Amino acid sequence: MLKILIPTIMLFPTIWLVPSKWLWPSSLMQSLAIAFASLSWLKWSSETGWSTPTFYLATDPLSTPLLVLSCWLLPLMILASQNHISPEPINRQRTYISLLTSLQMFLILAFGATEILMFYIMFEATLIPTLFIITRWGNQTERLNAGTYFLFYTLAGSLPLLVALLLLQKDTGTLSLLTLQYAPPLQLSTWGDKLWWAGCLVAFLVKMPLYGAHLWLPKAHVEAPIAGSMVLAAVLLKLGGYGMMRMMLMLDPLTKHLAYPFIALALWGIIMTGSICLRQTDLKSLIAYSSVSHMGLVAGGILIQTPWGFSGAIILMIAHGLASSALFCLANTSYERTHSRTMLLVRGMQTILPLMTTWWFIASLANLALPPLPNLMGELLIITSMFNWSYWTLILTGAGTLITAAYSFHLFLTTQRGPLPSHVIALEPSHTREHLLLTLHLLPITLLILKPEQMWGWCF
Repeated sequence: MLKILIPTIMLFPTIWLVPSKWLWPSSLMQSLAIAFASLSWLKWSSETGWSTPTFYLATDPLSTPLLVLSCWLLPLMILASQNHISPEPINRQRTYISLLTSLQMFLILAFGATEILMFYIMFEATLIPTLFIITRWGNQTERLNAGTYFLFYTLAGSLPLLVALLLLQKDTGTLSLLTLQYAPPLQLSTWGDKLWWAGCLVAFLVKMPLYGAHLWLPKAHVEAPIAGSMVLAAVLLKLGGYGMMRMMLMLDPLTKHLAYPFIALALWGIIMTGSICLRQTDLKSLIAYSSVSHMGLVAGGILIQTPWGFSGAIILMIAHGLASSALFCLANTSYERTHSRTMLLVRGMQTILPLMTTWWFIASLANLALPPLPNLMGELLIITSMFNWSYWTLILTGAGTLITAAYSFHLFLTTQRGPLPSHVIALEPSHTREHLLLTLHLLPITLLILKPEQMWGWCF
């Protein structure tokens, strides 16, 4: 763990001491080296259980894919941000890259934590750099409003979790994930225990976000700069799913009675947010709502507590992280050229940038879960396990799949096909940097078709 964490911390002196002309290349190369080094985590010494545990940090088959995704994303965020941050004063550029690096550091400590309290602290710490990125580098004046929504939704959901964790510490005497699995099962029977159950899960459901507590997400996504949108879609939403999976093991007797309203909200959210996507005019807003829809499926898969549900949830989290981040990068490339996110004003791009249209096509197909991509593996596992739990869920999940296909094609056809708007006269050609960025997003998705066992957790 330290072989990745220490180089990440050493990025800070690199960022602040390197000459200004070498700032972007050096930080990019060092973060890429860290990303490639993190792939060594995927080589497990044992089938299950923790590997390389220390007192506070360890990896296991559930946290490893998310750790690698967090490390993989930093060089991609640096690549994506270079064009619109480089005109700023050099100290602001250094601050921006430092915030991205601190976000990676907190995420490694969150996903690698063996103490639940340490996970909680790092879960909250990711708020700070994300808030700065949204409120300082966002595109419009609404960014302050979006930052307020993001902060207060997350904090309001997280405070009950802190109280619940302190109560758990009092009852079991430990908050270590290594020893909690051997603690005697909790006798959860009173009304207070039901409130404790809700306190343990609400923070993660808000972070995912569950439909009904999702209003902060479209605002934060739309107002954030490209790196903010990427890290929100790819990793920060996954903190909620990861936390739920970790806590589920302790909430067992109550979940099968209390999870019904949350499963209903998650499934209804798939339909509702998919339908909202069909009538969006804003490019980033459409991609943001599609994230809520996919996370609803993940929440349903986790809440029914079957091995297939868990496995499908983690596969879908990884696949969605890469596909959704790629879509935000593509939206950013068109925004940098046309300075508009309105879909009708960026249409007809195929005639000008045909190679970029190819990337749009692949990313849209990944988003709608085309076979044999891992997005489909995750969705099929979750839909099958939910169908096994209750036949009626097939109506909602099936309709959700159809709506997902509809809005993915709507996104692609509206932005790429049709006549070119008359105001579009001269656009920059696509850069090598952008093609590299999209290759590094979509190549891992295609490679995971060959070795899906790297990300299906400890469930099979």
